[in-house]
Amino acid sequence: MKPDLGRALHTLTARLDRAADRILRAEQHVSYRRFLVLFMVGELGAPNQRTLAEWLGVTEPSVSRMIGTLARSGLLDAAPDSAGGNRRRLSLTPEGEKLVRRCGEILVGRLAALVEASGVPYDVYTDYTLQLLAALEAAEQRPPWPVPNRRLTTAHHHPG
Repeated sequence: MKPDLGRALHTLTARLDRAADRILRAEQHVSYRRFLVLFMVGELGAPNQRTLAEWLGVTEPSVSRMIGTLARSGLLDAAPDSAGGNRRRLSLTPEGEKLVRRCGEILVGRLAALVEASGVPYDVYTDYTLQLLAALEAAEQRPPWPVPNRRLTTAHHHPG
C-alpha cells in the first residue's frame, strides 16, 4: 500500500529543510532559518516585522529576535517604520544580498540535482508544485506567495 500523499509531502518537506540547514551551515555558516528570513525580506521588498512574521508563520517576537541577530551581523538593515510604533522596515544590506544569492544558488542546484536523480523532470515538478501552492492559497484566500526572484531560479540550467 502506498503511503498517503500528505504524510509523504510532510516527510519530504521536513527532510529537505534539515538537509538545507546542514548544507548552509557547512558551506555558508548560516542556518536555513536565518537564510529564510533574509530571503523573504528580499522577496517581499522592505517588509515590516509583522508582514515578515505572517509570511514565515512565526510570532513577531521570534522575528524581532532574528532581525536583531541578522542586523548585528551586518546582513539586514532595520529602520524605524514610517507607520510608527515599534515596527521596523527591513531591507537587506549588500552583504545580505550576496549571502542570499550564494545560498539560493547552492540550494537550487542541490534540489535540481535531487529532482533530476529521482527521474522526475525539474520543470514538471516545479509546475505541479506551483499548481498545488496556488490551489492552497485560493482555498485559504491568502495573497499569493511572492513570485520567486529570478536571481535564484536562473542559477539552474535545465537540461534539454
